Amino acid sequence: MKILAKKEELCINCHLCEETCSKAFFKEENVEKAALRVKVDEEDNKRIATCTQCGKCIDVCPVQAIYRDKNGIVRINKDICVGCFICVSVCPEEVMMQHDDYIEPFKCISCGLCAKKCPTGALFIEEK
Repeated sequence: MKILAKKEELCINCHLCEETCSKAFFKEENVEKAALRVKVDEEDNKRIATCTQCGKCIDVCPVQAIYRDKNGIVRINKDICVGCFICVSVCPEEVMMQHDDYIEPFKCISCGLCAKKCPTGALFIEEK
């Protein structure tokens, strides 16, 4: 299975990854609509929060809208999702996202678009 991997020490906090993600999937550059997050603490330590495709969200979905596809990627069937957001509360990486503009959660599907735009190689696709 291919997943989005990271080397946080290479991150320069440019947010190009978040902008690329939101533009690709929501047609606007809005970091709040990105399926990954770059977080910086008071000591300038960077954390790139990405989906590890662990699947913990699958087990808590009351309508079985979350599933693992044939490539091992965790996906959401928006046609049957009821927008309860239980999956958001159990995500260990805090990357099952929600935004007030949408009634369903969204998440990284390891498409790699953000990695292609990352100027330092902090994000990349790897085989898990």
